[in-house]
Amino acid sequence: MKTVPGYILRGESVLTGKDRMEKLYAFKNFPVFMGCTSQPSENDIFADMEWGICLDTGCIQLLKLLPLEILYMSQHNEGYGNTWTEHYAQFVDFLKKFDPKNILEVGGSNGCIAQLFTQSSPDACWTVVEPNPTFQGNKNIRVVSKWFDSQFVFDGPVDAIVHSHVFEHTYNPAEYICHIARLLEPGKKHIFSFPNLFHFMKNRYTNCLNFEHTVFLTEHFTDYLLKKSGFRILEKKYFMDHSIFYATEKAGSGGVPEVLPNKYEEYRSMFMDFIHYHLGMVEELNQKINGAKNPVYLFGGHIFSQFLIAFGLNTKNIAGILDNGPQKQGKRLYGTLLMVSSPKILADKKEVNVILKAANYNNEIKKDILENINDQVVFW
Repeated sequence: MKTVPGYILRGESVLTGKDRMEKLYAFKNFPVFMGCTSQPSENDIFADMEWGICLDTGCIQLLKLLPLEILYMSQHNEGYGNTWTEHYAQFVDFLKKFDPKNILEVGGSNGCIAQLFTQSSPDACWTVVEPNPTFQGNKNIRVVSKWFDSQFVFDGPVDAIVHSHVFEHTYNPAEYICHIARLLEPGKKHIFSFPNLFHFMKNRYTNCLNFEHTVFLTEHFTDYLLKKSGFRILEKKYFMDHSIFYATEKAGSGGVPEVLPNKYEEYRSMFMDFIHYHLGMVEELNQKINGAKNPVYLFGGHIFSQFLIAFGLNTKNIAGILDNGPQKQGKRLYGTLLMVSSPKILADKKEVNVILKAANYNNEIKKDILENINDQVVFW
């Protein structure tokens, strides 16, 4: 086991900058990469995931950050499946309502949103800023291989800065929003999508907070940061229980938002409920695994499985990991010895058990397996 070389300490609140943090919970030796790998298991790196809460605002945040080159050692896992396909389509429709012609996208990754938008708006000029691009661009889409940080400059016209599921990955969300404001002229748009983390935590989803999602960025805090940086909120749209779309406009210099109510009691209670729920659930799952007569599989070559294992899930009698992502299949879930396969391997296995704790993707995954692969699967 390798340990992370050099944490970035973040002992002050990301909202107030004050050293008013209370420690909540620590996961010892958690895998630093929430994906799959082909490298030998002895090369896996582990780090302590320590969470704290701001006494003045209730903002929950990771207290020790990983160096970015370790955290994003490989391309971020792309959204896969019907939910993500619909998310991309609806976000593009939301963006089109504001008719931007010159778009700067932060973290465009595989270029999915850019391609969907420019296919129906061929006169648009789209630039993607992405440190690890998997899409090389085309005549309408320029790809810039860089980190979007406080030093980033752009020399072209910009009608709108766009990002999807990037905001929650920023180490300093206040600085990130401020830099976007600096790049925009008054009246220009800032349009983005990010996960509904309040709903995630309320429903105890394990993809809410992790080494990549280092701040509990709810609407409460997001609205505050936008107004503080001089953005006027034009419209919000809720995509299922998955994401929130924001359309905002640069109104001028940084404003003075209303006083931020303290969410300490509410958010601390939600977080500790998340911890205690999973400790109890994993204890029950271990009892089922130990008494199972049929093979047991775990779904998710991702953070879903890594969290269950961190909570104490016994993997000795688990046959393997299942995942619909083709880029994960045939690889090993990072931080474990478990190999990842397509759910299609269940087709000829008759009665098997599948541990499915994949947050708001559960119904989609379960429906596909029962209707298209094996209707005898028992889900835990």
